[in-house]
Amino acid sequence: QVQLVESGGGLVQAGGSLRLSCAASGRTFNIRAMGWFRQAPGKGREIVASITWSGLTTFYADSVKGRFTISGASSKNTVYLQMNSLKTEDTAAYYCAARISSNGYQYWGQGTQVTVSS
Repeated sequence: QVQLVESGGGLVQAGGSLRLSCAASGRTFNIRAMGWFRQAPGKGREIVASITWSGLTTFYADSVKGRFTISGASSKNTVYLQMNSLKTEDTAAYYCAARISSNGYQYWGQGTQVTVSS
């Protein structure tokens, strides 16, 4: 089992920045990639960014490219999401997830709320 704990959410004005952190514990040696997802009220969960531990390959949703940066280190079992130039449409609950196989993300954190005010 893998446990994920997010932190760093909060309230920020549009144009501001926040940094989310996610710490993994448990059987972390199985983790192949980690990602950040978000879910806004009334909408489905969408992927924001991901990073693989082998090669540190990253992926970003079009809506956050150039504004968000995912980083982390498998040795520290931690992944970060630096969010700059935040927009009101970035308001959502943000979830950290870990993938141990090619069949989707198997482990999820409890989520952290990000609210961007205009």
